[in-house]
Amino acid sequence: MKRNLRLNVPIQRTNIESKSFYILTLGCDKNTVDSEAMGQLLNGYGMRETLKPEKAQLLIVNTCGFIDSATKQSLDSLRQLAAGKQAEQKLLAAGCLVNRAAELIKAEVPGVDGVVGALKWDEFAPMLSNLGIELDTGNTLSYGLLRRKKKQGTSAYLKISDGCDAGCAFCIIPQMKGKHLSRPSDTLLREVRELATAGVKEVVLVGQDTTFYGRDLDEKEGTAALLEQLCEAAPEIMWFRLMYAYPRFVSQKLVETMARLPQVAHYIDMPLQHAHKATLRRMRRPSDQSETIGTIARLREAMPDIAIRTTFIVGYPGETEEEFEYLLNFLEEMKFDNVGAFKYSPQANSPAALLPDQIAEEVKQERYERLMTLQQKVSLHKNKSLIGSELDVIVEGSGTVDYGARNSRPIWVGRSYRSAPEVDGMVFIEPSRGRLFPEGVRPVIARIRITDATEYDLWGKLV
Repeated sequence: MKRNLRLNVPIQRTNIESKSFYILTLGCDKNTVDSEAMGQLLNGYGMRETLKPEKAQLLIVNTCGFIDSATKQSLDSLRQLAAGKQAEQKLLAAGCLVNRAAELIKAEVPGVDGVVGALKWDEFAPMLSNLGIELDTGNTLSYGLLRRKKKQGTSAYLKISDGCDAGCAFCIIPQMKGKHLSRPSDTLLREVRELATAGVKEVVLVGQDTTFYGRDLDEKEGTAALLEQLCEAAPEIMWFRLMYAYPRFVSQKLVETMARLPQVAHYIDMPLQHAHKATLRRMRRPSDQSETIGTIARLREAMPDIAIRTTFIVGYPGETEEEFEYLLNFLEEMKFDNVGAFKYSPQANSPAALLPDQIAEEVKQERYERLMTLQQKVSLHKNKSLIGSELDVIVEGSGTVDYGARNSRPIWVGRSYRSAPEVDGMVFIEPSRGRLFPEGVRPVIARIRITDATEYDLWGKLV
């Protein structure tokens, strides 16, 4: 979730650009993909996007309602835009929070002119027409036919499904987005071809549960089959990265497919949420840790260099000190490469919000700090073990690093297969000889040798 948000709301009258729109995206990378789809839909109606909200005829906030703090941020963002809205401007609330709390939005932000729920694409045209925005409705697109806009940069997200069947007690995604729905494979293959043509080198597969792909269509190995198809359709893509993999459905077939296909990054994001059986039962998550440990062992046996990312929730209702200590021991034993931790935050209408023995905020914070301190030691050890090895890195930026007075050196910044965009560490690259990089345009991909490591990041020199 994006934090410390400041919007450029107008403080004086500005000329509004007719048939223009501005989209503010809140929440996760899946919302980023939805915003791209909304933008392309509006382009199909003859509208054009602007990055300046003060000039847009249509203002859209793609909301997040996953936890209470996300709901607050969505409402605050809508209020900010409503406060600076001019008479000619219209403000829409879209996305997940609308699906859950449309009436709350209307009550809390009277300046909102309309609401559109997540994936309710057919509601745009009649609503905008009723608001007096002229549309070219003769050239519309359905969600399945949306074309990806040209991607700026080397990485892009590909959302392969929506909704979820898991029913975790702390989550309201099924309430907001309904049951799991796999996107058609032909649509995904067309999208990945367009991304490859645009120069994208890394495609990150996202969904509420990417390992459930195809099961709503009676395909038990849908994710493995999709990876095969994607690699064949876009051989130019360097990495296909799998995020949000539900541990129960990381099948042996999927593991073998990941190990066999060179384009599939040896990386998996597998949110476990906790390790103690009692906590997992209260979460309505799979509680058999032997199954999870076995899955991790199979992944590491098939791909000894695999980087495994996971996330945990601390301070879940009823979490005892004994249960938390069990989680810490599990963390130390499993030695994950990347770990994210979240302090439990109740979601209205979720079963977990009604559980007894809610944990005090100061206890949540103390447990969060203990967990992250332990993981930093694990990550540092894992990263230092890479010193001397060579990695391919996608170069995403450049800058300088200061080593003291009058000693500033240029660096490139990028990511190896071991790090996902926005959530994992970076690789800082220095020239291998002298003080200069090779002449010419900065490359998209560089081969480096790791020379140093910190808890989160790697340092290396060009090979």
